[in-house]
Amino acid sequence: MLEGINKTRSEHMITIEDPIEYIFHPKQCLVSQREIGHDTWSFANALRAAMREDPDIIFVGEIRDRETAESALSLAETGHLVFSTLHTNSAANTVNRYISFFPPEIQDSVSDRLASALVGVQSQMLVKSKDGKSRVGMYEVMLNTTSIRNNIKKREIEQLDNIIETSSLI
Repeated sequence: MLEGINKTRSEHMITIEDPIEYIFHPKQCLVSQREIGHDTWSFANALRAAMREDPDIIFVGEIRDRETAESALSLAETGHLVFSTLHTNSAANTVNRYISFFPPEIQDSVSDRLASALVGVQSQMLVKSKDGKSRVGMYEVMLNTTSIRNNIKKREIEQLDNIIETSSLI
């Protein structure tokens, strides 16, 4: 996805990884890559620094804690396109996990903020192929439609799977 953006859009893109897994060679984008432990101490620290570099797109290798989740959400709320990964097994679980980084007393507020800033979630699982000799990617895509947004705001996360399934084009 990021390489596609690099090839087609004139943007400033920052990646923050632990470790850097793919070296981007600038095509249309100006690309800055940061590595945890080498260029910065943490994802959250790198995100705070990124805010001062006027990026259009930020890729966070993984959201592992509240501070990183808060920084990523703040960037998304201010119009930056933020990509990241979370270790979950579905789009709905990704939303639930994100909200769970925060203490219960502010989860309603975080849900409102996330519902407003989220563009979508892509979930990937590797499953055995038909012949059982390899694994293939199985993908789930959840776009932040009005229905998805309303359910996230109301914290009715358990409804997301049903909404995704009934709105599927497959």
